[in-house]
Amino acid sequence: MAGEVSRRLVGVVTLLVAAGSWLAIGGVASAKPAPKPTSVVITSKGMPDPLTLRADNNKDLFEAVLDQVDWLTGDGPTTAPKAADLGPKFTVVVHVGDAAKKSYDLYPLAKGGPRAFRPARQPDRTQPGAAWFFGRLTMAETLLAAGAPLPDQNITTLHGGGIGGGERVIPDDAIGTGEDVDRLLGELRRLMLLNGAVLVAITLGLAGIALLVRRRTR
Repeated sequence: MAGEVSRRLVGVVTLLVAAGSWLAIGGVASAKPAPKPTSVVITSKGMPDPLTLRADNNKDLFEAVLDQVDWLTGDGPTTAPKAADLGPKFTVVVHVGDAAKKSYDLYPLAKGGPRAFRPARQPDRTQPGAAWFFGRLTMAETLLAAGAPLPDQNITTLHGGGIGGGERVIPDDAIGTGEDVDRLLGELRRLMLLNGAVLVAITLGLAGIALLVRRRTR
């Protein structure tokens, strides 16, 4: 009798593992890769016409501008800065074919370093929530190379020795406020606790199954 119970438990565990593997493989097989962006459009109040960069005929600049925005996911590590500290705004809209998918506002000359804002509602009707980010330090140079009207003298101040030399430096106030740092640390702490709880639950579950099997086989 004990041997039969043990075999049934092993069979159930094996069936669950096989089912999970089948579902995982089926999900991967059925998932279609997301279509890649084909163009980006840059607009601003200081620009008479939009700037359009396409992947098929201006690949380097297209990828450089896309690199400024394609990582802006999650809740964002910083709070909204003061409007007076932002400077000129450049809106970057990412397209797939003729359809607008994502939109971001870039502030390359913001006080304390470039900032990026992701609006709560996106052109593809998703609603990831509004979020502010510290932008890449290459934001101003990238937008200038793409044709955005930015003064050269403001961009050179981001370097220790100007465009031709020196190392890039981060302004003292670019690291955010104490509230931003506390928020980031809190999120990291919650993530670590969640991962620890999952590991403990898995370990206890396996230990319980092993103990049950051992008792049934005695």
